[in-house]
Amino acid sequence: MAFVQWDPAVYLRRAPERSRPFVELVARIGADPGEVRAVVDLGCGPGTLTATLADRYPAATITGLDSSAAMIADAPAGDRLTFGVVDATTWRPAATDDVVVSNAMLQWIPGHADLVTEWATALHPGAWLAFQVPGNYDAPSHVAVRELKRQRHLTTDEPGPVLDPAGYAERLPGCAVDAWETTYLHHLPSDGDAHPVRTWLEGTTLRPVVAALPADEYADFAAALDDRLHTDYPVAGGHARYPFRRVFLVAATPRP
Repeated sequence: MAFVQWDPAVYLRRAPERSRPFVELVARIGADPGEVRAVVDLGCGPGTLTATLADRYPAATITGLDSSAAMIADAPAGDRLTFGVVDATTWRPAATDDVVVSNAMLQWIPGHADLVTEWATALHPGAWLAFQVPGNYDAPSHVAVRELKRQRHLTTDEPGPVLDPAGYAERLPGCAVDAWETTYLHHLPSDGDAHPVRTWLEGTTLRPVVAALPADEYADFAAALDDRLHTDYPVAGGHARYPFRRVFLVAATPRP
C-alpha cells in the first residue's frame, strides 16, 4: 500500500467541516461508554478528534493509528491516549478492542470492502465497528482532477469509489448494522486567488498530486483546476457551495 504525503496544517484548514462527520458517526455507536475497555481510531490524522474519544469512553484506552508519521507528530498527549504509525491493510483488532472507528480513510484502500469484513470477523462478539467514507468520487471536482491528471499522463494514488450504505451492510452478515448517507452542503469561504474547493481538495484528494509535481507544474495544474471549479462551483458573496456526500456505517458484531 502506497502512503499519501499528508500535511496536517493543510488538512486542518477546514477543521469544522471535517470534524462534523466524525462526531455524527461516533454518536451512533451504541456501546455502553463505561464498559468499553479499548478504542482504536484508524486513520486518526492529527489526533484532535481521537482525543475526544477519551471523554466519551472514560475507562478506555484510546489508540490512534495513521499511515503518516507527519500527521501524528503533534498528536495531543493524554494518560489514556496512544498514537502510532500502521498500515491499515495489515492491521487487525486485538481481543480487547471494543470499538474500532475509521473516519474518511478507507476510500484510499483498493478493495477496502473486503477489509471491513475481515475487521468485523476478527472483532470479539458484541464489539462495534464504525466508519465513514466520502462518496464524492463522481462529483465534478473529483472528475476534473482525474481528467487533468490524464491530460498530463500523471499517475498517482487517489481516493476510489465507495459502496452505498446497502453495499457495506451486505459485507457484514450477522452484524446489527446502522448504515446511511448524508450530503453536506459546505459553504467554503473564498481563499484569495485560489478557488475554495481547490484549497479543500489540497487537504485530501490533491495531496498525491502536490507531492508528485514540481512547484511550477503544480501551479499550472491548480490554475487549470480552478478554471473548471469556477464553472461547476461558482463563487458568489465570497463563498462557494460545495455538496459533499458521505457514507456511514455502524455495526455491532453478533453475540453468541
